[in-house]
Amino acid sequence: MVRVDEENSGIQASRRIEADELIAAFGGVITLAAQLDSLEEWQRKRSIQVDDTVFLTSLQLDEPGDLINHSCNPNAGLRTSVTLVAMRTIEVGEAITFDYSMSDSVPYDCFECFCGEPTCRGTIEGSGWQDPVLQERYRGYFSPYLQRRIDAMVRSHAPLRAD
Repeated sequence: MVRVDEENSGIQASRRIEADELIAAFGGVITLAAQLDSLEEWQRKRSIQVDDTVFLTSLQLDEPGDLINHSCNPNAGLRTSVTLVAMRTIEVGEAITFDYSMSDSVPYDCFECFCGEPTCRGTIEGSGWQDPVLQERYRGYFSPYLQRRIDAMVRSHAPLRAD
């Protein structure tokens, strides 16, 4: 279903992928946030945050799921904390991407974005999930721990009803 793009270390669709179809499942070992700095750089960059202070860290340098690049206009999103699905139909040869703000809430992998999309935010850091525009755009595709945070934020700002 996917193949590694040797030019930019990304992943491309090797066949048409339908909306909501499973693309990848991330694997690895549990790493606490306090342990991230002790990891090799490639491991930090190939970790995915799965809870407030918990990360899943890859053990393999060439794990295809870990090579899925960020985009500010992604075609894939999270279904669970470790599974990635298509947000829309993805055509053969199209790069598979997801917005790291769907999983990250801490700046362990802050970087300048060069996705080139009109919606590009320029710098990607751990606070992107707090943006109401992204919350609406990615509804249903955030990691469950972030969705719980978003839901709590919405509830705390909801106007009181007069009964």
